[in-house]
Amino acid sequence: MNEYKAARKKGQRRYQEDLKKGVSPYPKVLDEVIGDRPVAGRSELGLFDLPMNRIIGTATAGRRAAFSTDFMPLLEPDTEFGMKWVSLCHAHLNEGGIRDAIRCYEYLGDFYVQEGNKRVSVLKHFDAPTIASSVLRIVPAWSEEPQIRLYYEFMEFFRRSRLYTFRFQKFGKYRELTEKLGFAPDAVWDADDRLRVQNAFARFCKAAETRLPQNADLNEAFLAWVSTYTIDEMRTMTEEALSASITALAADLAASVAVETETKPVEKSVLTRLYDAVFLPDHLNAAFVHEFSPAQSDWVAAHEEGRLAAERELDGKVTTKAYVVTPEKTADDRIAEAVKDGAQVIFATTPSLITACRRAAATYPQVKILNCSVIMPYPGVRTYYSRIYEAKFISGAIAGAMTKTGKLGYIASSPIFGVPAGINAFALGARMTNPRARVSLHWSSVETDPLSALMAEGVDIISNRDLPMPSRPQAHWGLNQITENKGFTPLAAPYWNWGGFYGKLLREILAGQWEDNSFRSGAQAVNYWWGMPSGVVDLVLSEDLPEGVRTLALLLKRELSGESLLPFFRKITAQDGTVVSDGTRLFTPQEILEMDWLCDAVDGEIPPFEKILPMAQSIVRLEGVYRDALKPKEEPVS
Repeated sequence: MNEYKAARKKGQRRYQEDLKKGVSPYPKVLDEVIGDRPVAGRSELGLFDLPMNRIIGTATAGRRAAFSTDFMPLLEPDTEFGMKWVSLCHAHLNEGGIRDAIRCYEYLGDFYVQEGNKRVSVLKHFDAPTIASSVLRIVPAWSEEPQIRLYYEFMEFFRRSRLYTFRFQKFGKYRELTEKLGFAPDAVWDADDRLRVQNAFARFCKAAETRLPQNADLNEAFLAWVSTYTIDEMRTMTEEALSASITALAADLAASVAVETETKPVEKSVLTRLYDAVFLPDHLNAAFVHEFSPAQSDWVAAHEEGRLAAERELDGKVTTKAYVVTPEKTADDRIAEAVKDGAQVIFATTPSLITACRRAAATYPQVKILNCSVIMPYPGVRTYYSRIYEAKFISGAIAGAMTKTGKLGYIASSPIFGVPAGINAFALGARMTNPRARVSLHWSSVETDPLSALMAEGVDIISNRDLPMPSRPQAHWGLNQITENKGFTPLAAPYWNWGGFYGKLLREILAGQWEDNSFRSGAQAVNYWWGMPSGVVDLVLSEDLPEGVRTLALLLKRELSGESLLPFFRKITAQDGTVVSDGTRLFTPQEILEMDWLCDAVDGEIPPFEKILPMAQSIVRLEGVYRDALKPKEEPVS
């Protein structure tokens, strides 16, 4: 009974977490998942030890309300359900364990329980890795849809290997794994083959726990490893040697993290290319919804310049139109107007428009909706931003090389996702060229004149806000050296190349890549977080920059663009003395975006919400690094 109560607490916790995320708090139901999708047939697979993490739902809706999404119980202990759960738990702990196999349906690689929900619940509570099950596979009808193509590739892999151990998100990976493991394409694995591969993968995963980011895709990582080593070699490796081999491949394994930051064209079959030729549009109407007019906002002006640049680049293939929100015309009105005008793609250029975008996604499912923001957990709306920290790293290296005092200043905007990464990247770049450099941090969302405050401190170089657009004169934007008479000498200026982003993404939509990118991210929300490799982030270098420093900056830019240099792949110590990286681990994109700490070269803090100026509080509530900890905004009593 104590175990039931503990399991129920876990279930209630998961239930509340799912409600906060706006998703169903119960296991998925197979009937609802399949819906009206065509089915090619059913196939009895026999008895298997199924991975518990693949069991995600029930066959019918009858019992699902008794469980949370992780199959923890939700009903009271004194119910018939509770007593049966307790009885199974007793059998598991005292009578040799739960031995009776359950029965599951398998669909697209996931399992839905037909008989044995409570057995699954008990064993999941005790973290059992597998459960014996009789499996009936439901085969979806063939189509060129990426998810179906991938599943058919898996079924062929399964026919030969009889393994559910691996799960890839990209087409071609099962064939590649078969080849790298040394099997002929048509070879049928025997029991020894299966055991050998499973043991190797289990050992690899254990060794990788301390060598790879927490959210790394271990399937992709293992594939990268066996592309260099063999599992026979693994047998002779000590644990230290295996860990060292994973560390040595860290740069290659970086591509295995869950979130892709640079999209790549997907290889398409002849049938798919013929389909694209017939059904893909040869022209797009793209709408840009702005919260302010370009005259009111440098941010909007930069996006407007990007819109016009993309239209020029895709002359004849894309027509764009801007819609500005006004007191008379809300964001919902403007989006509806854009749809009526024939918009097939809508870009909303400020994060605060996310609510209108979510409504639009539900109202106009045929329209592709995007919002310029990051880490918004809404699959119906794609978000986009850029890795500006890459340019900040270079400007930091320039600052470290150019400073005479070692005292650098940095003006940050607001403590929102991605901003601490820019601060830390700047500081790490400065430390790379000047180990004694210190960075004094001020926030424009906290004080009205941070520039004057920094100059009063005696810093000789200041990194100010990013250049809104490359055509804008630098003035006090970007990186400047302070002259003896308190003037500014421009050195460099990071900027967001929105024209490059919009042009690239619109080209991908025209080429039919939108659906492919959606599938690569599974059911999760898609966030385009592109950087220098895509040309979305860049850096203006002053003509007055010394030749040696210019050469260094261009070299760093080349290495960042080629993804052979990672700003955070180095030893990093936080302000409190914690070693956040020993120089061998890789940060995932989420870890970089969600940074809420500062490195030890920075003097200053991430300001609490109470210090944020009223004009900046709304964006911090929406995208602040501590947004989930903020109390709900109190509305005035009417």
